[in-house]
Amino acid sequence: MAAFLLGAVLLIVQPQIVPSRPAINSNAETSSQSVQRELLKKTSQKNDFKENLHSNGSCQQLPQTIIIGVRKGGTRALLEMLSLHPDIAAAESEVHFFDWEDHYRNGLQWYISQMPFSYPHQITVEKTPAYFTSPKVPERVYNMNQSMRLLLILRDPSERVLSDYTQVFYNHMQKHKPYPSIEQFLIKNGELNVDYKAINRSLYYIHMQNWLKYFPLDHIHIVDGDRLIKDPFPEIEKVERFLKLSPQINASNFYFNRTKGFYCLRDSGRERCLHESKGRAHPQVDTRLLEKLQEYFHEPNKKFFELVGRTFDWH
Repeated sequence: MAAFLLGAVLLIVQPQIVPSRPAINSNAETSSQSVQRELLKKTSQKNDFKENLHSNGSCQQLPQTIIIGVRKGGTRALLEMLSLHPDIAAAESEVHFFDWEDHYRNGLQWYISQMPFSYPHQITVEKTPAYFTSPKVPERVYNMNQSMRLLLILRDPSERVLSDYTQVFYNHMQKHKPYPSIEQFLIKNGELNVDYKAINRSLYYIHMQNWLKYFPLDHIHIVDGDRLIKDPFPEIEKVERFLKLSPQINASNFYFNRTKGFYCLRDSGRERCLHESKGRAHPQVDTRLLEKLQEYFHEPNKKFFELVGRTFDWH
């Protein structure tokens, strides 16, 4: 009897076996958890999420999809086209939550307040093309939502460089400020200036590697920006399938505007085109310089194709 009682006591005081956790990178995990806790802490200190409810049953919510880039790749066109779908609620402006420290410090509740009111059946979409090339953004998005579905629209890297320059050039012209020629940016000491920011933004494989550290490839849909310009409907069909939306957008929603030289949108009889700032003519570049730029991107493009398992019709 004594032996029985002793065994029972030992059974009671014996520590319980806890299943072991998978090994993790402790430094990265601690940093991620710390950032997330801080965000959630700030969220709870601000207005409660319930106050963002509308009387009609809609509410502001965190996006389930983000258009992460790329700059001058056609992100505005993609967002406008996707907005034709009744199950999409899109944020109008670029929020820059994950890449601007002043915004990120405001916390998730502030981010929610930047979103449109949407119904439960709708997908909220935000676009900020600077996200793709910002090293800190992938982890921050992952900390918020590991299941996030991401849209990335890309163009021929050389063409994207020219578009990048064109945008900044016109911004200076509107402010009556002088701006150097594109050759002054592309050439340094007689060679291609590979430190030019616009060139770095077109090294897609470098930035893509950073995103694939946190999100599997099947969570990132790459839209062919060059094809979207030439024939938008097939590209939008692919986006609908990726987001698991019912096929609501039709070829009749697009019509070619000969005056502007690109496709415009038709929705319920209402026609609209992108802002006049879109589709601006690129500067004339010396053919040899353009060939040098295209040659520079040859190997990076090849690495990108291998990384994502598909090719694009780029120079």
